Amino acid sequence: MFATPAFAQTAAGAPAGGDMILQFLPLIGLAVLFYFLMIRPQQKRAKQHQQMIAALKRGDQVMLNDGILGKVVRVEDKEVGLEVATGVTVKVMKHMIGEVRARGEPAPANDSKT
Repeated sequence: MFATPAFAQTAAGAPAGGDMILQFLPLIGLAVLFYFLMIRPQQKRAKQHQQMIAALKRGDQVMLNDGILGKVVRVEDKEVGLEVATGVTVKVMKHMIGEVRARGEPAPANDSKT
């Protein structure tokens, strides 16, 4: 019912390999464009965030992803002690730190306060 002579005739004239590449060229171009506009900048931001997290030290003023501001009082492997008010310290996962607003004194992390 749907098989017409036109379908049978087009099967014999199938496109050559060069025509096949030309058909996929726009899709390949879109994939390259997607990589340079979306994936590569995201990887660059993630790398910068990892460097920022690795450089944290006691005394840094930081802002968390949810907008809470605080001062780093203790740095551990995966967690940070954050003073959000005088005498109020909370433990925060390092990856939740959104930005470092001000660098603190050049003291090593985890040393005792004097």
